[in-house]
Amino acid sequence: MSKIIILLLVLIGLDPATIYAQKKILFVTSNQSFYGNTKISASNHFEEIVVPYDIFLKSGYTVDFISPKGGAIPIGYINSSDSIQKKYLYDGSFMDKLEHTMKPTEIIADNYLAIFYSGGGAAMYGVAEDITIQQIAREIYDKNGVVSSICHGTAGLAFLKDASGNSLYKGRKLTGYPDKFENRDMEYYKTFPFSMDDAIKNNDGNFVFSEQGLDAFYVVDGRFVTGQDPTSSSKVANEIIAILSVNFKGAGKTPVKSD
Repeated sequence: MSKIIILLLVLIGLDPATIYAQKKILFVTSNQSFYGNTKISASNHFEEIVVPYDIFLKSGYTVDFISPKGGAIPIGYINSSDSIQKKYLYDGSFMDKLEHTMKPTEIIADNYLAIFYSGGGAAMYGVAEDITIQQIAREIYDKNGVVSSICHGTAGLAFLKDASGNSLYKGRKLTGYPDKFENRDMEYYKTFPFSMDDAIKNNDGNFVFSEQGLDAFYVVDGRFVTGQDPTSSSKVANEIIAILSVNFKGAGKTPVKSD
């Protein structure tokens, strides 16, 4: 049946990939459970996942999750007294998605309008250097899609290149959790494979951040949308929706305003 539908779309001049992609966003997470080789627990930031996820769903989008290895991912920074976090913490269908994230090799980039790198300390490991995830991000961007991230998730953008081997975001402003707010004397930081600030700069990006912190700081530069910390999660999500609503007419519904 699906083959017949695809054939009909082609015959009437519509691109099947565009049709299927209209309401899909890809979340990138990490499998890392510890900081480097230590016994210090690392995890994906639950709030930075569920707040954008909730906004995307209410705006008519569906979300898929990947991690470098696929399967279960560690989650942390959970505040069960927060209504949105509590809602999804006890949502069996949603939690099943986090227990069964897809592998990058299972993803068809044409099916997605945006890629979103969630944060948490785990995001510093295994994501940025994954060649397949880099390829997915590049293909989404090349088809007029959005590349986005929050907090430590911006580390995932560190090595993104275009088809010619140049920085995918040369000269553009990006933000994330800066070194200034890390405790660089602590063991966890010493295990980081790279400095996010320096990696973005070394890839010809312009890393910027708010000196105040926890003030919902985010940056939109072209089709790159990045947030500094959890407080900017909702703003990043709504900015992504705003761009998609212009670049892909009819994708999703009117964005839900969220402070």
